[in-house]
Amino acid sequence: MEQQDRYDVIIIGGAVMGASAAFWLTRMQPGLRVLVAERDTSFAQASTALSVASIRQQFTTAVNVEISRFGVGFIRDFRESLGVEAGVGSLGLRENGYLFLSHSDEGRVILEEVAAMQRAHGAATEVLAPEAVQARFPWMQVDDITAGSFGSRDEGWFDNMGLLAGFRAAARAQGAEFVTDRATGLTVEGGRVTAVTLEKRGTIACAAAINAAGTRAAEICRWAGLDLAVEPRKRTVFVIDAPNARHPEAPLLVDAGYYLRPEHEHWITATVPQDDGPCDPDDFDPDLHLFEDVIWEQLYNRAPGFDAVKVVRHWVGHYAYNTLDQNAILGPHPELPNLFLMNGFSGHGLQQSPAVGRGIAEHLLTGGWQSIDLSDLSVARMLENRPFRERAVV
Repeated sequence: MEQQDRYDVIIIGGAVMGASAAFWLTRMQPGLRVLVAERDTSFAQASTALSVASIRQQFTTAVNVEISRFGVGFIRDFRESLGVEAGVGSLGLRENGYLFLSHSDEGRVILEEVAAMQRAHGAATEVLAPEAVQARFPWMQVDDITAGSFGSRDEGWFDNMGLLAGFRAAARAQGAEFVTDRATGLTVEGGRVTAVTLEKRGTIACAAAINAAGTRAAEICRWAGLDLAVEPRKRTVFVIDAPNARHPEAPLLVDAGYYLRPEHEHWITATVPQDDGPCDPDDFDPDLHLFEDVIWEQLYNRAPGFDAVKVVRHWVGHYAYNTLDQNAILGPHPELPNLFLMNGFSGHGLQQSPAVGRGIAEHLLTGGWQSIDLSDLSVARMLENRPFRERAVV
């Protein structure tokens, strides 16, 4: 194989994680030969495109707070963050905040403990008594809650496809190469990945590979004889019209059995199915019964303005679900140290992509975590069956 066919890094998966890694690698080391292979550049079934596109500081682990602290600044000042002209300006970050509700005294205590940790890392989380929740959001019923944890800044939602487009355009401007091609295999020699096989271009040599394949990440690992505790989980998202509940200032509300946020004149809402489990990666059939059977009654109990509701559209997205602890699995695989993983985000990958892409690039280029210590999210914990659990999974 001729030298020009060899890349420094081949990234499998070109949605937001792969694009972020390509951006940071080529920014940190100009001239690095980076190839990004994406099987479907329409991104029609990508978690990036089907995300509810939100960002929060309210996580229960410090490392996730640190990841989001960097991410929100990067997203807010996106043009300046990229540092090159990518044809994408503002991502339209709308900082309505997140509101987590507790329904027990134990839940209130947990909210208070976690909020203190979040504030220690720079977040603006405050825990409100029920009457304070109602004073701020008078359209809500609060008789059944014990507290609400609210982030008044640095939390909200943004343009998901703008983030992806910006990363891809900036990485390309810095020299990364993007191809529409499906990875079909890894070549492993001497305990290292030496090549990636693509369906159209054949086998291409590399010095390192990155698994950014989202819900298909476990398949890539299996090519090298490795197990990965990541599987696709289906989520049906509903866009609803509630003419008696027009509250564009509302936060993203996380209640006991659903989440809800405003979207222009409508609302976006979803729930976790009671029989939640793995799905086929090609299964995008909606579970339409979930709105009437599970969500609507809870919405009406929370706010009487949801007495008249109509589903105006819906879509299905997949979480790349980490079955061990619902946290990202990051960094080099101990058994193949030049295979880097950025997998298993369990629904919060989009917002974590700026910091995680930077972290993976730093580790690949320097041999260790730099800007943020991401070792709590290492592959080693998966191999050792040592969960590092994130309790605030939405």
